[in-house]
Amino acid sequence: MENLTPDQRFAQLNLTLPPPPTPLGVYKPFLQVDKFVYVSGHGTVKEDRSLIIGKVGVDMDAEEAKLAAQQVGLAILATLKSNLGSFNKIKRVIKVLGMVNAVPEFERHPFVINGCSELFAKVWGPDHGVGVRSAVGMGSLPDNIPVEIEAMFELE
Repeated sequence: MENLTPDQRFAQLNLTLPPPPTPLGVYKPFLQVDKFVYVSGHGTVKEDRSLIIGKVGVDMDAEEAKLAAQQVGLAILATLKSNLGSFNKIKRVIKVLGMVNAVPEFERHPFVINGCSELFAKVWGPDHGVGVRSAVGMGSLPDNIPVEIEAMFELE
Protein backbone atom coordinates (compact mmCIF):
# COMPACT_ATOMS: atom_id res chain seq x y z
CA MET A 1 0.00 0.00 0.00
CA GLU A 2 3.09 2.24 -0.12
CA ASN A 3 2.48 3.75 -3.54
CA LEU A 4 -1.27 4.14 -3.13
CA THR A 5 -3.02 7.45 -2.58
CA PRO A 6 -4.97 8.02 0.66
CA ASP A 7 -8.23 7.60 -1.30
CA GLN A 8 -7.01 4.26 -2.68
CA ARG A 9 -5.83 3.12 0.76
CA PHE A 10 -9.23 3.91 2.26
CA ALA A 11 -11.02 2.01 -0.53
CA GLN A 12 -8.91 -1.08 0.24
CA LEU A 13 -10.04 -1.05 3.89
CA ASN A 14 -13.61 -1.94 2.83
CA LEU A 15 -15.05 0.39 5.46
CA THR A 16 -18.12 2.55 4.94
CA LEU A 17 -18.30 6.21 5.90
CA PRO A 18 -21.31 7.34 7.89
CA PRO A 19 -23.10 10.50 6.78
CA PRO A 20 -21.12 13.56 7.89
CA PRO A 21 -22.47 14.62 11.29
CA THR A 22 -24.41 17.87 11.55
CA PRO A 23 -23.69 20.30 14.41
CA LEU A 24 -25.84 19.96 17.51
CA GLY A 25 -24.70 23.31 18.84
CA VAL A 26 -23.21 26.63 17.76
CA TYR A 27 -19.98 25.57 16.04
CA LYS A 28 -18.47 24.57 12.70
CA PRO A 29 -17.61 20.87 12.30
CA PHE A 30 -14.87 21.80 9.79
CA LEU A 31 -12.77 24.95 9.53
CA GLN A 32 -9.94 25.62 7.11
CA VAL A 33 -7.37 28.25 8.08
CA ASP A 34 -4.54 28.68 5.60
CA LYS A 35 -2.99 25.21 5.11
CA PHE A 36 -4.68 23.70 8.16
CA VAL A 37 -8.01 21.99 8.72
CA TYR A 38 -9.56 21.82 12.17
CA VAL A 39 -12.26 19.24 12.80
CA SER A 40 -14.51 19.75 15.83
CA GLY A 41 -15.20 16.97 18.29
CA HIS A 42 -16.99 14.11 16.52
CA GLY A 43 -18.96 11.30 18.09
CA THR A 44 -19.80 7.72 17.32
CA VAL A 45 -22.13 8.30 14.33
CA LYS A 46 -23.04 5.10 12.49
CA GLU A 47 -24.22 4.65 8.89
CA ASP A 48 -27.89 4.96 9.94
CA ARG A 49 -27.11 8.21 11.86
CA SER A 50 -27.65 6.47 15.22
CA LEU A 51 -24.92 6.65 17.88
CA ILE A 52 -22.92 4.03 19.70
CA ILE A 53 -23.69 4.86 23.33
CA GLY A 54 -22.41 3.75 26.71
CA LYS A 55 -19.77 4.33 29.37
CA VAL A 56 -16.51 2.40 29.12
CA GLY A 57 -16.10 0.08 32.09
CA VAL A 58 -19.88 -0.27 32.60
CA ASP A 59 -21.60 -0.69 29.23
CA MET A 60 -18.61 -1.80 27.17
CA ASP A 61 -15.05 -3.02 27.51
CA ALA A 62 -11.85 -1.53 26.08
CA GLU A 63 -12.06 -3.54 22.83
CA GLU A 64 -15.62 -2.35 22.14
CA ALA A 65 -14.58 1.21 22.98
CA LYS A 66 -11.66 0.93 20.54
CA LEU A 67 -14.13 -0.01 17.79
CA ALA A 68 -16.26 2.99 18.82
CA ALA A 69 -13.15 5.20 18.43
CA GLN A 70 -12.66 3.77 14.94
CA GLN A 71 -16.27 4.74 14.19
CA VAL A 72 -15.49 8.29 15.35
CA GLY A 73 -12.51 8.25 12.98
CA LEU A 74 -14.86 7.28 10.16
CA ALA A 75 -17.16 10.18 11.09
CA ILE A 76 -14.17 12.54 10.93
CA LEU A 77 -13.22 11.09 7.53
CA ALA A 78 -16.83 11.66 6.37
CA THR A 79 -16.55 15.33 7.33
CA LEU A 80 -13.20 15.65 5.54
CA LYS A 81 -14.55 13.94 2.40
CA SER A 82 -17.69 16.09 2.29
CA ASN A 83 -15.70 19.32 2.66
CA LEU A 84 -12.57 18.52 0.65
CA GLY A 85 -13.84 15.89 -1.79
CA SER A 86 -10.77 13.69 -1.34
CA PHE A 87 -8.45 12.39 1.39
CA ASN A 88 -5.59 13.08 -1.05
CA LYS A 89 -5.84 16.80 -0.19
CA ILE A 90 -4.61 16.08 3.34
CA LYS A 91 -0.82 16.14 3.64
CA ARG A 92 -0.67 14.86 7.22
CA VAL A 93 -2.41 14.40 10.55
CA ILE A 94 -1.16 17.07 12.96
CA LYS A 95 -3.03 16.36 16.19
CA VAL A 96 -5.71 14.11 17.64
CA LEU A 97 -7.47 14.74 20.95
CA GLY A 98 -9.42 11.71 22.12
CA MET A 99 -11.85 11.80 25.03
CA VAL A 100 -13.14 8.60 26.60
CA ASN A 101 -16.35 8.47 28.67
CA ALA A 102 -15.17 6.00 31.30
CA VAL A 103 -15.46 4.99 34.93
CA PRO A 104 -12.77 6.56 37.14
CA GLU A 105 -10.94 3.22 37.47
CA PHE A 106 -10.46 2.85 33.71
CA GLU A 107 -6.85 3.49 32.68
CA ARG A 108 -6.57 2.38 29.03
CA HIS A 109 -7.56 5.62 27.29
CA PRO A 110 -4.64 5.48 24.79
CA PHE A 111 -5.63 1.92 23.79
CA VAL A 112 -9.18 3.10 23.06
CA ILE A 113 -8.10 6.12 20.99
CA ASN A 114 -5.81 3.84 18.96
CA GLY A 115 -9.02 2.81 17.17
CA CYS A 116 -9.01 6.21 15.45
CA SER A 117 -5.24 6.65 15.24
CA GLU A 118 -4.73 3.27 13.58
CA LEU A 119 -7.41 4.15 11.00
CA PHE A 120 -5.68 7.43 10.14
CA ALA A 121 -2.31 5.63 9.89
CA LYS A 122 -3.87 3.20 7.39
CA VAL A 123 -5.27 6.04 5.27
CA TRP A 124 -2.24 8.39 5.23
CA GLY A 125 0.54 5.94 6.10
CA PRO A 126 2.69 5.58 9.23
CA ASP A 127 4.52 8.88 8.74
CA HIS A 128 1.77 11.24 7.59
CA GLY A 129 -1.11 9.44 9.32
CA VAL A 130 0.29 9.74 12.83
CA GLY A 131 0.53 13.07 14.61
CA VAL A 132 0.74 14.24 18.18
CA ARG A 133 -2.07 13.02 20.42
CA SER A 134 -3.76 13.22 23.77
CA ALA A 135 -6.08 10.53 25.13
CA VAL A 136 -7.98 11.52 28.25
CA GLY A 137 -10.83 10.26 30.41
CA MET A 138 -14.06 12.15 30.95
CA GLY A 139 -16.82 11.72 33.51
CA SER A 140 -19.41 12.03 30.76
CA LEU A 141 -19.78 12.94 27.09
CA PRO A 142 -22.77 14.23 25.08
CA ASP A 143 -25.62 11.72 24.65
CA ASN A 144 -23.57 9.22 26.72
CA ILE A 145 -21.32 8.40 23.74
CA PRO A 146 -18.19 6.46 24.76
CA VAL A 147 -15.71 8.46 22.66
CA GLU A 148 -15.37 11.96 21.23
CA ILE A 149 -12.41 12.98 19.07
CA GLU A 150 -11.25 16.22 17.50
CA ALA A 151 -8.37 16.51 15.05
CA MET A 152 -6.16 18.90 13.09
CA PHE A 153 -4.72 18.24 9.63
CA GLU A 154 -2.27 19.94 7.25
CA LEU A 155 -3.35 20.35 3.63
CA GLU A 156 -1.13 19.64 0.61
